[in-house]
Amino acid sequence: MTDLTDKIKSHLKAQLPFAVYCKPGTDTVTGLFGNSNRAVSTDGFKGKGFVFAPFNGDEAVFLPAEECEILTEKVILSTGGFSDTPEFTVDANAKAAFEALVTKCVTAIKNKTFTKLVASRTETVENHTDVAVIFKRLLSAYPNAFRYCFYTPATGLWMGATPEQLLKADKSNIHTVALAGTQVYDAEKEAIWQEKEQEEQQIVTDYITQALKESCNQVNASKPYTFRAGNLVHIKTDITAQLKNDIALSNVIKKLHPTPAVCGMPKEEAAVFLKENEGYDREFYSGFLGELNADFASGEQDKSDLFVNLRCMKIKGSTAQLFIGCGITKDSNPEKEFIETVNKSITMRRVL
Repeated sequence: MTDLTDKIKSHLKAQLPFAVYCKPGTDTVTGLFGNSNRAVSTDGFKGKGFVFAPFNGDEAVFLPAEECEILTEKVILSTGGFSDTPEFTVDANAKAAFEALVTKCVTAIKNKTFTKLVASRTETVENHTDVAVIFKRLLSAYPNAFRYCFYTPATGLWMGATPEQLLKADKSNIHTVALAGTQVYDAEKEAIWQEKEQEEQQIVTDYITQALKESCNQVNASKPYTFRAGNLVHIKTDITAQLKNDIALSNVIKKLHPTPAVCGMPKEEAAVFLKENEGYDREFYSGFLGELNADFASGEQDKSDLFVNLRCMKIKGSTAQLFIGCGITKDSNPEKEFIETVNKSITMRRVL
């Protein structure tokens, strides 16, 4: 990965935008390297390029393909160089603050204001590892995730390994997933899902299938199954649909994002509640990112491959800001939910 590694370093030094990424289950890394540092936004998600969208309704950042040098490279995935169980100390103040947030969420749900909320938090840790090294570790550590490194002067440097697809489109064929519920992966045991976790995942599935029916035909959902993502497992449902004639892909994207898996239900009110109570700006965490209207590795057109920006971090100087969250229902236990965020933070900690 020498060419891509050199490009990442030179573009960071020159403060030029780029997106380098590897899709789930593949060993092909693609890089879009911009030739100017001007900020570009999408026009109705119609252009060909790489999109990086925030959690809230602000305009998405876009790298147009015609303004980028595009490189693809096969990589050899290794199994070493990172820690499965990095050592760190839990911040007592962060624990207390997040548990208070979860308690507030549970109260609002029990009062029938919401059926579900997704509470999140952020923490900053020291980082002295080279960006290219971190990305190589991400590639090997999480082969079933969408692994990426993204930079523009406006957004800063972001990296992540997300297990969740927002939307995959091949012309009029649509594929998405409902992903919720979290347990630590145990090779010796089969995951047993409690009613709270099953309910949480069903809320997401119901919302997505209903949202797709407005712009799609033949909406079908698989049975829920256990899906492994790194050191965690989740409940996953695959959902397929056929885009109706004269319906733009942008309609589906705007309807799906943000899904209840990252926000809550009802989602507009949930987004306001979270903005008022989480105590920080999510920025691009739980937004979405990926290829728009082209598959750059294969050269095929009219394909989009978008992912929810989970298990991510923002790197600035010698620090990395981690973003982590979990779904809250009426049965949530504040301490258990905090532990879930700690388990999720290990995804990024182990590659730093």
